[in-house]
Amino acid sequence: MTEKATLIVHSGDMDKIYSALIIGNGALSMGMEASLYFTFWGLERLKKDGLEKGPLSKMNMGGLGKKMINSRMKKANVASLERLLQDYKELGGKIIACEMTMEIMGVTKEELRQELIDEYGAVGTYIQEARDSKITLFI
Repeated sequence: MTEKATLIVHSGDMDKIYSALIIGNGALSMGMEASLYFTFWGLERLKKDGLEKGPLSKMNMGGLGKKMINSRMKKANVASLERLLQDYKELGGKIIACEMTMEIMGVTKEELRQELIDEYGAVGTYIQEARDSKITLFI
């Protein structure tokens, strides 16, 4: 059985989305399976045109901090969130959208980038993914 990493993506903050995608891509590139379970504010980033909308978790300063970090990341040749997300999918990463969050927050499937989502599920779906995982993280 292949080793597996399962991450709950709870936060929609830009830096935390970067962390989830970098870790997911890292696991995939090391031959592991990877699943990202998007819930609450993390799910907002799967909306059409929503990936780049998250603030920084610290020192956002009305968006100025985010602009500064984006500038520094560009100079350091860090891949964009969109590129990391595409790489994640191309490497075989799985994305699960939380149905309970969709209901609570009034998010419809039509609002989400359905081409990225492999499954819609609730806590049982996450538990099934995490049950067999060597690595589980909450971001």
